[in-house]
Amino acid sequence: MSSTHKKVIVRQADRDLLCGYVSSGKFIVEGKLELLNLAGKVVRIDLAEIKSVDFVRDFADGANLARKTFATRPRTEGLWVRLKFRDNDVQEGIMANDLGQIAPEGYLITPPDMRGNTQRVFIPKAALDEISVLAVIGQPHIRRKRAEDTRQVELFEE
Repeated sequence: MSSTHKKVIVRQADRDLLCGYVSSGKFIVEGKLELLNLAGKVVRIDLAEIKSVDFVRDFADGANLARKTFATRPRTEGLWVRLKFRDNDVQEGIMANDLGQIAPEGYLITPPDMRGNTQRVFIPKAALDEISVLAVIGQPHIRRKRAEDTRQVELFEE
């Protein structure tokens, strides 16, 4: 399998799981997810039927996410978001703080357990009830020294 195809586990709204591969460039075509299943057939799944698309390292260890929320404030740069699904399930993640990277169909987040099997998660907008931004995490600002004002006359010079 070439590097242009990524391993995914599709979690459907009815709790079924589908394993397969998607194109890394454009995996959503005309409002449907294009999945190459393990049998070698291309399956098109409507986004309204999908809860999440988990980009994984391995199919065998993909039944559940290890953690769905952060234990402490994350250090990764981006938007710390909390997603509430239609079935009242909650998941947190880090989303890019760039409007150019947000797809009209849904959100691509990095899950809390970055060392786990799930590397990224695509969540269709149709699967969500609400999305909340918990924090904007960025690089620490570097304080610059102000240039001395040469217009000010010193009253007491030594």
